[in-house]
Amino acid sequence: MADKISKERRSENMRRIRSKDMKPEMIVRKLVHGMGHRYRLHRKDLPGKPDLVFGPKKKVIFVHGCFWHQHGDPKCKIVRKPKSNTGYWDAKLERNIQRDAENLHKLREMGWDTLTLWECDIKDPNRLKKKISAFIS
Repeated sequence: MADKISKERRSENMRRIRSKDMKPEMIVRKLVHGMGHRYRLHRKDLPGKPDLVFGPKKKVIFVHGCFWHQHGDPKCKIVRKPKSNTGYWDAKLERNIQRDAENLHKLREMGWDTLTLWECDIKDPNRLKKKISAFIS
C-alpha cells in the first residue's frame, strides 16, 4: 500500500523528529538527577550514543521510543506497525532493531553495563525509580 500522505509532507514530518531531548528522556534525566546521580549525555565515543552515561561506573541508559525501536513486549500499547508504505517502514524499523542490538553488543564487549528503558516504562514513576536505582547501584 502506498503512503497516505505526499512525499513532501512525509519528509517534513520526518525532519521534525528529534533524536534527543524527547519527553521520555527528559523525564528519566530529571528523575536520575533527583536521585542524586550525575551523568553525561549522548557520548559520541560510545556505540549508539547512549542517552545517559555514568562513566566511572561504566553504565549506560538508553531511553527508547516504543515505535521507533519496536518494543517487543506484547503488553506495550504504544508500539505498532504502519499500515501504509510497509516496504519502507518495515526495512527502516528492522534496521533500527539491528542497530540497537549491535550497539548493545559492542558496549558489553567494551565492559559497559546497559539498561534500556522504554517509553511505556516511563508511565510508572515508582517502578521506574526502582529499576534505575537497582541498575545504578
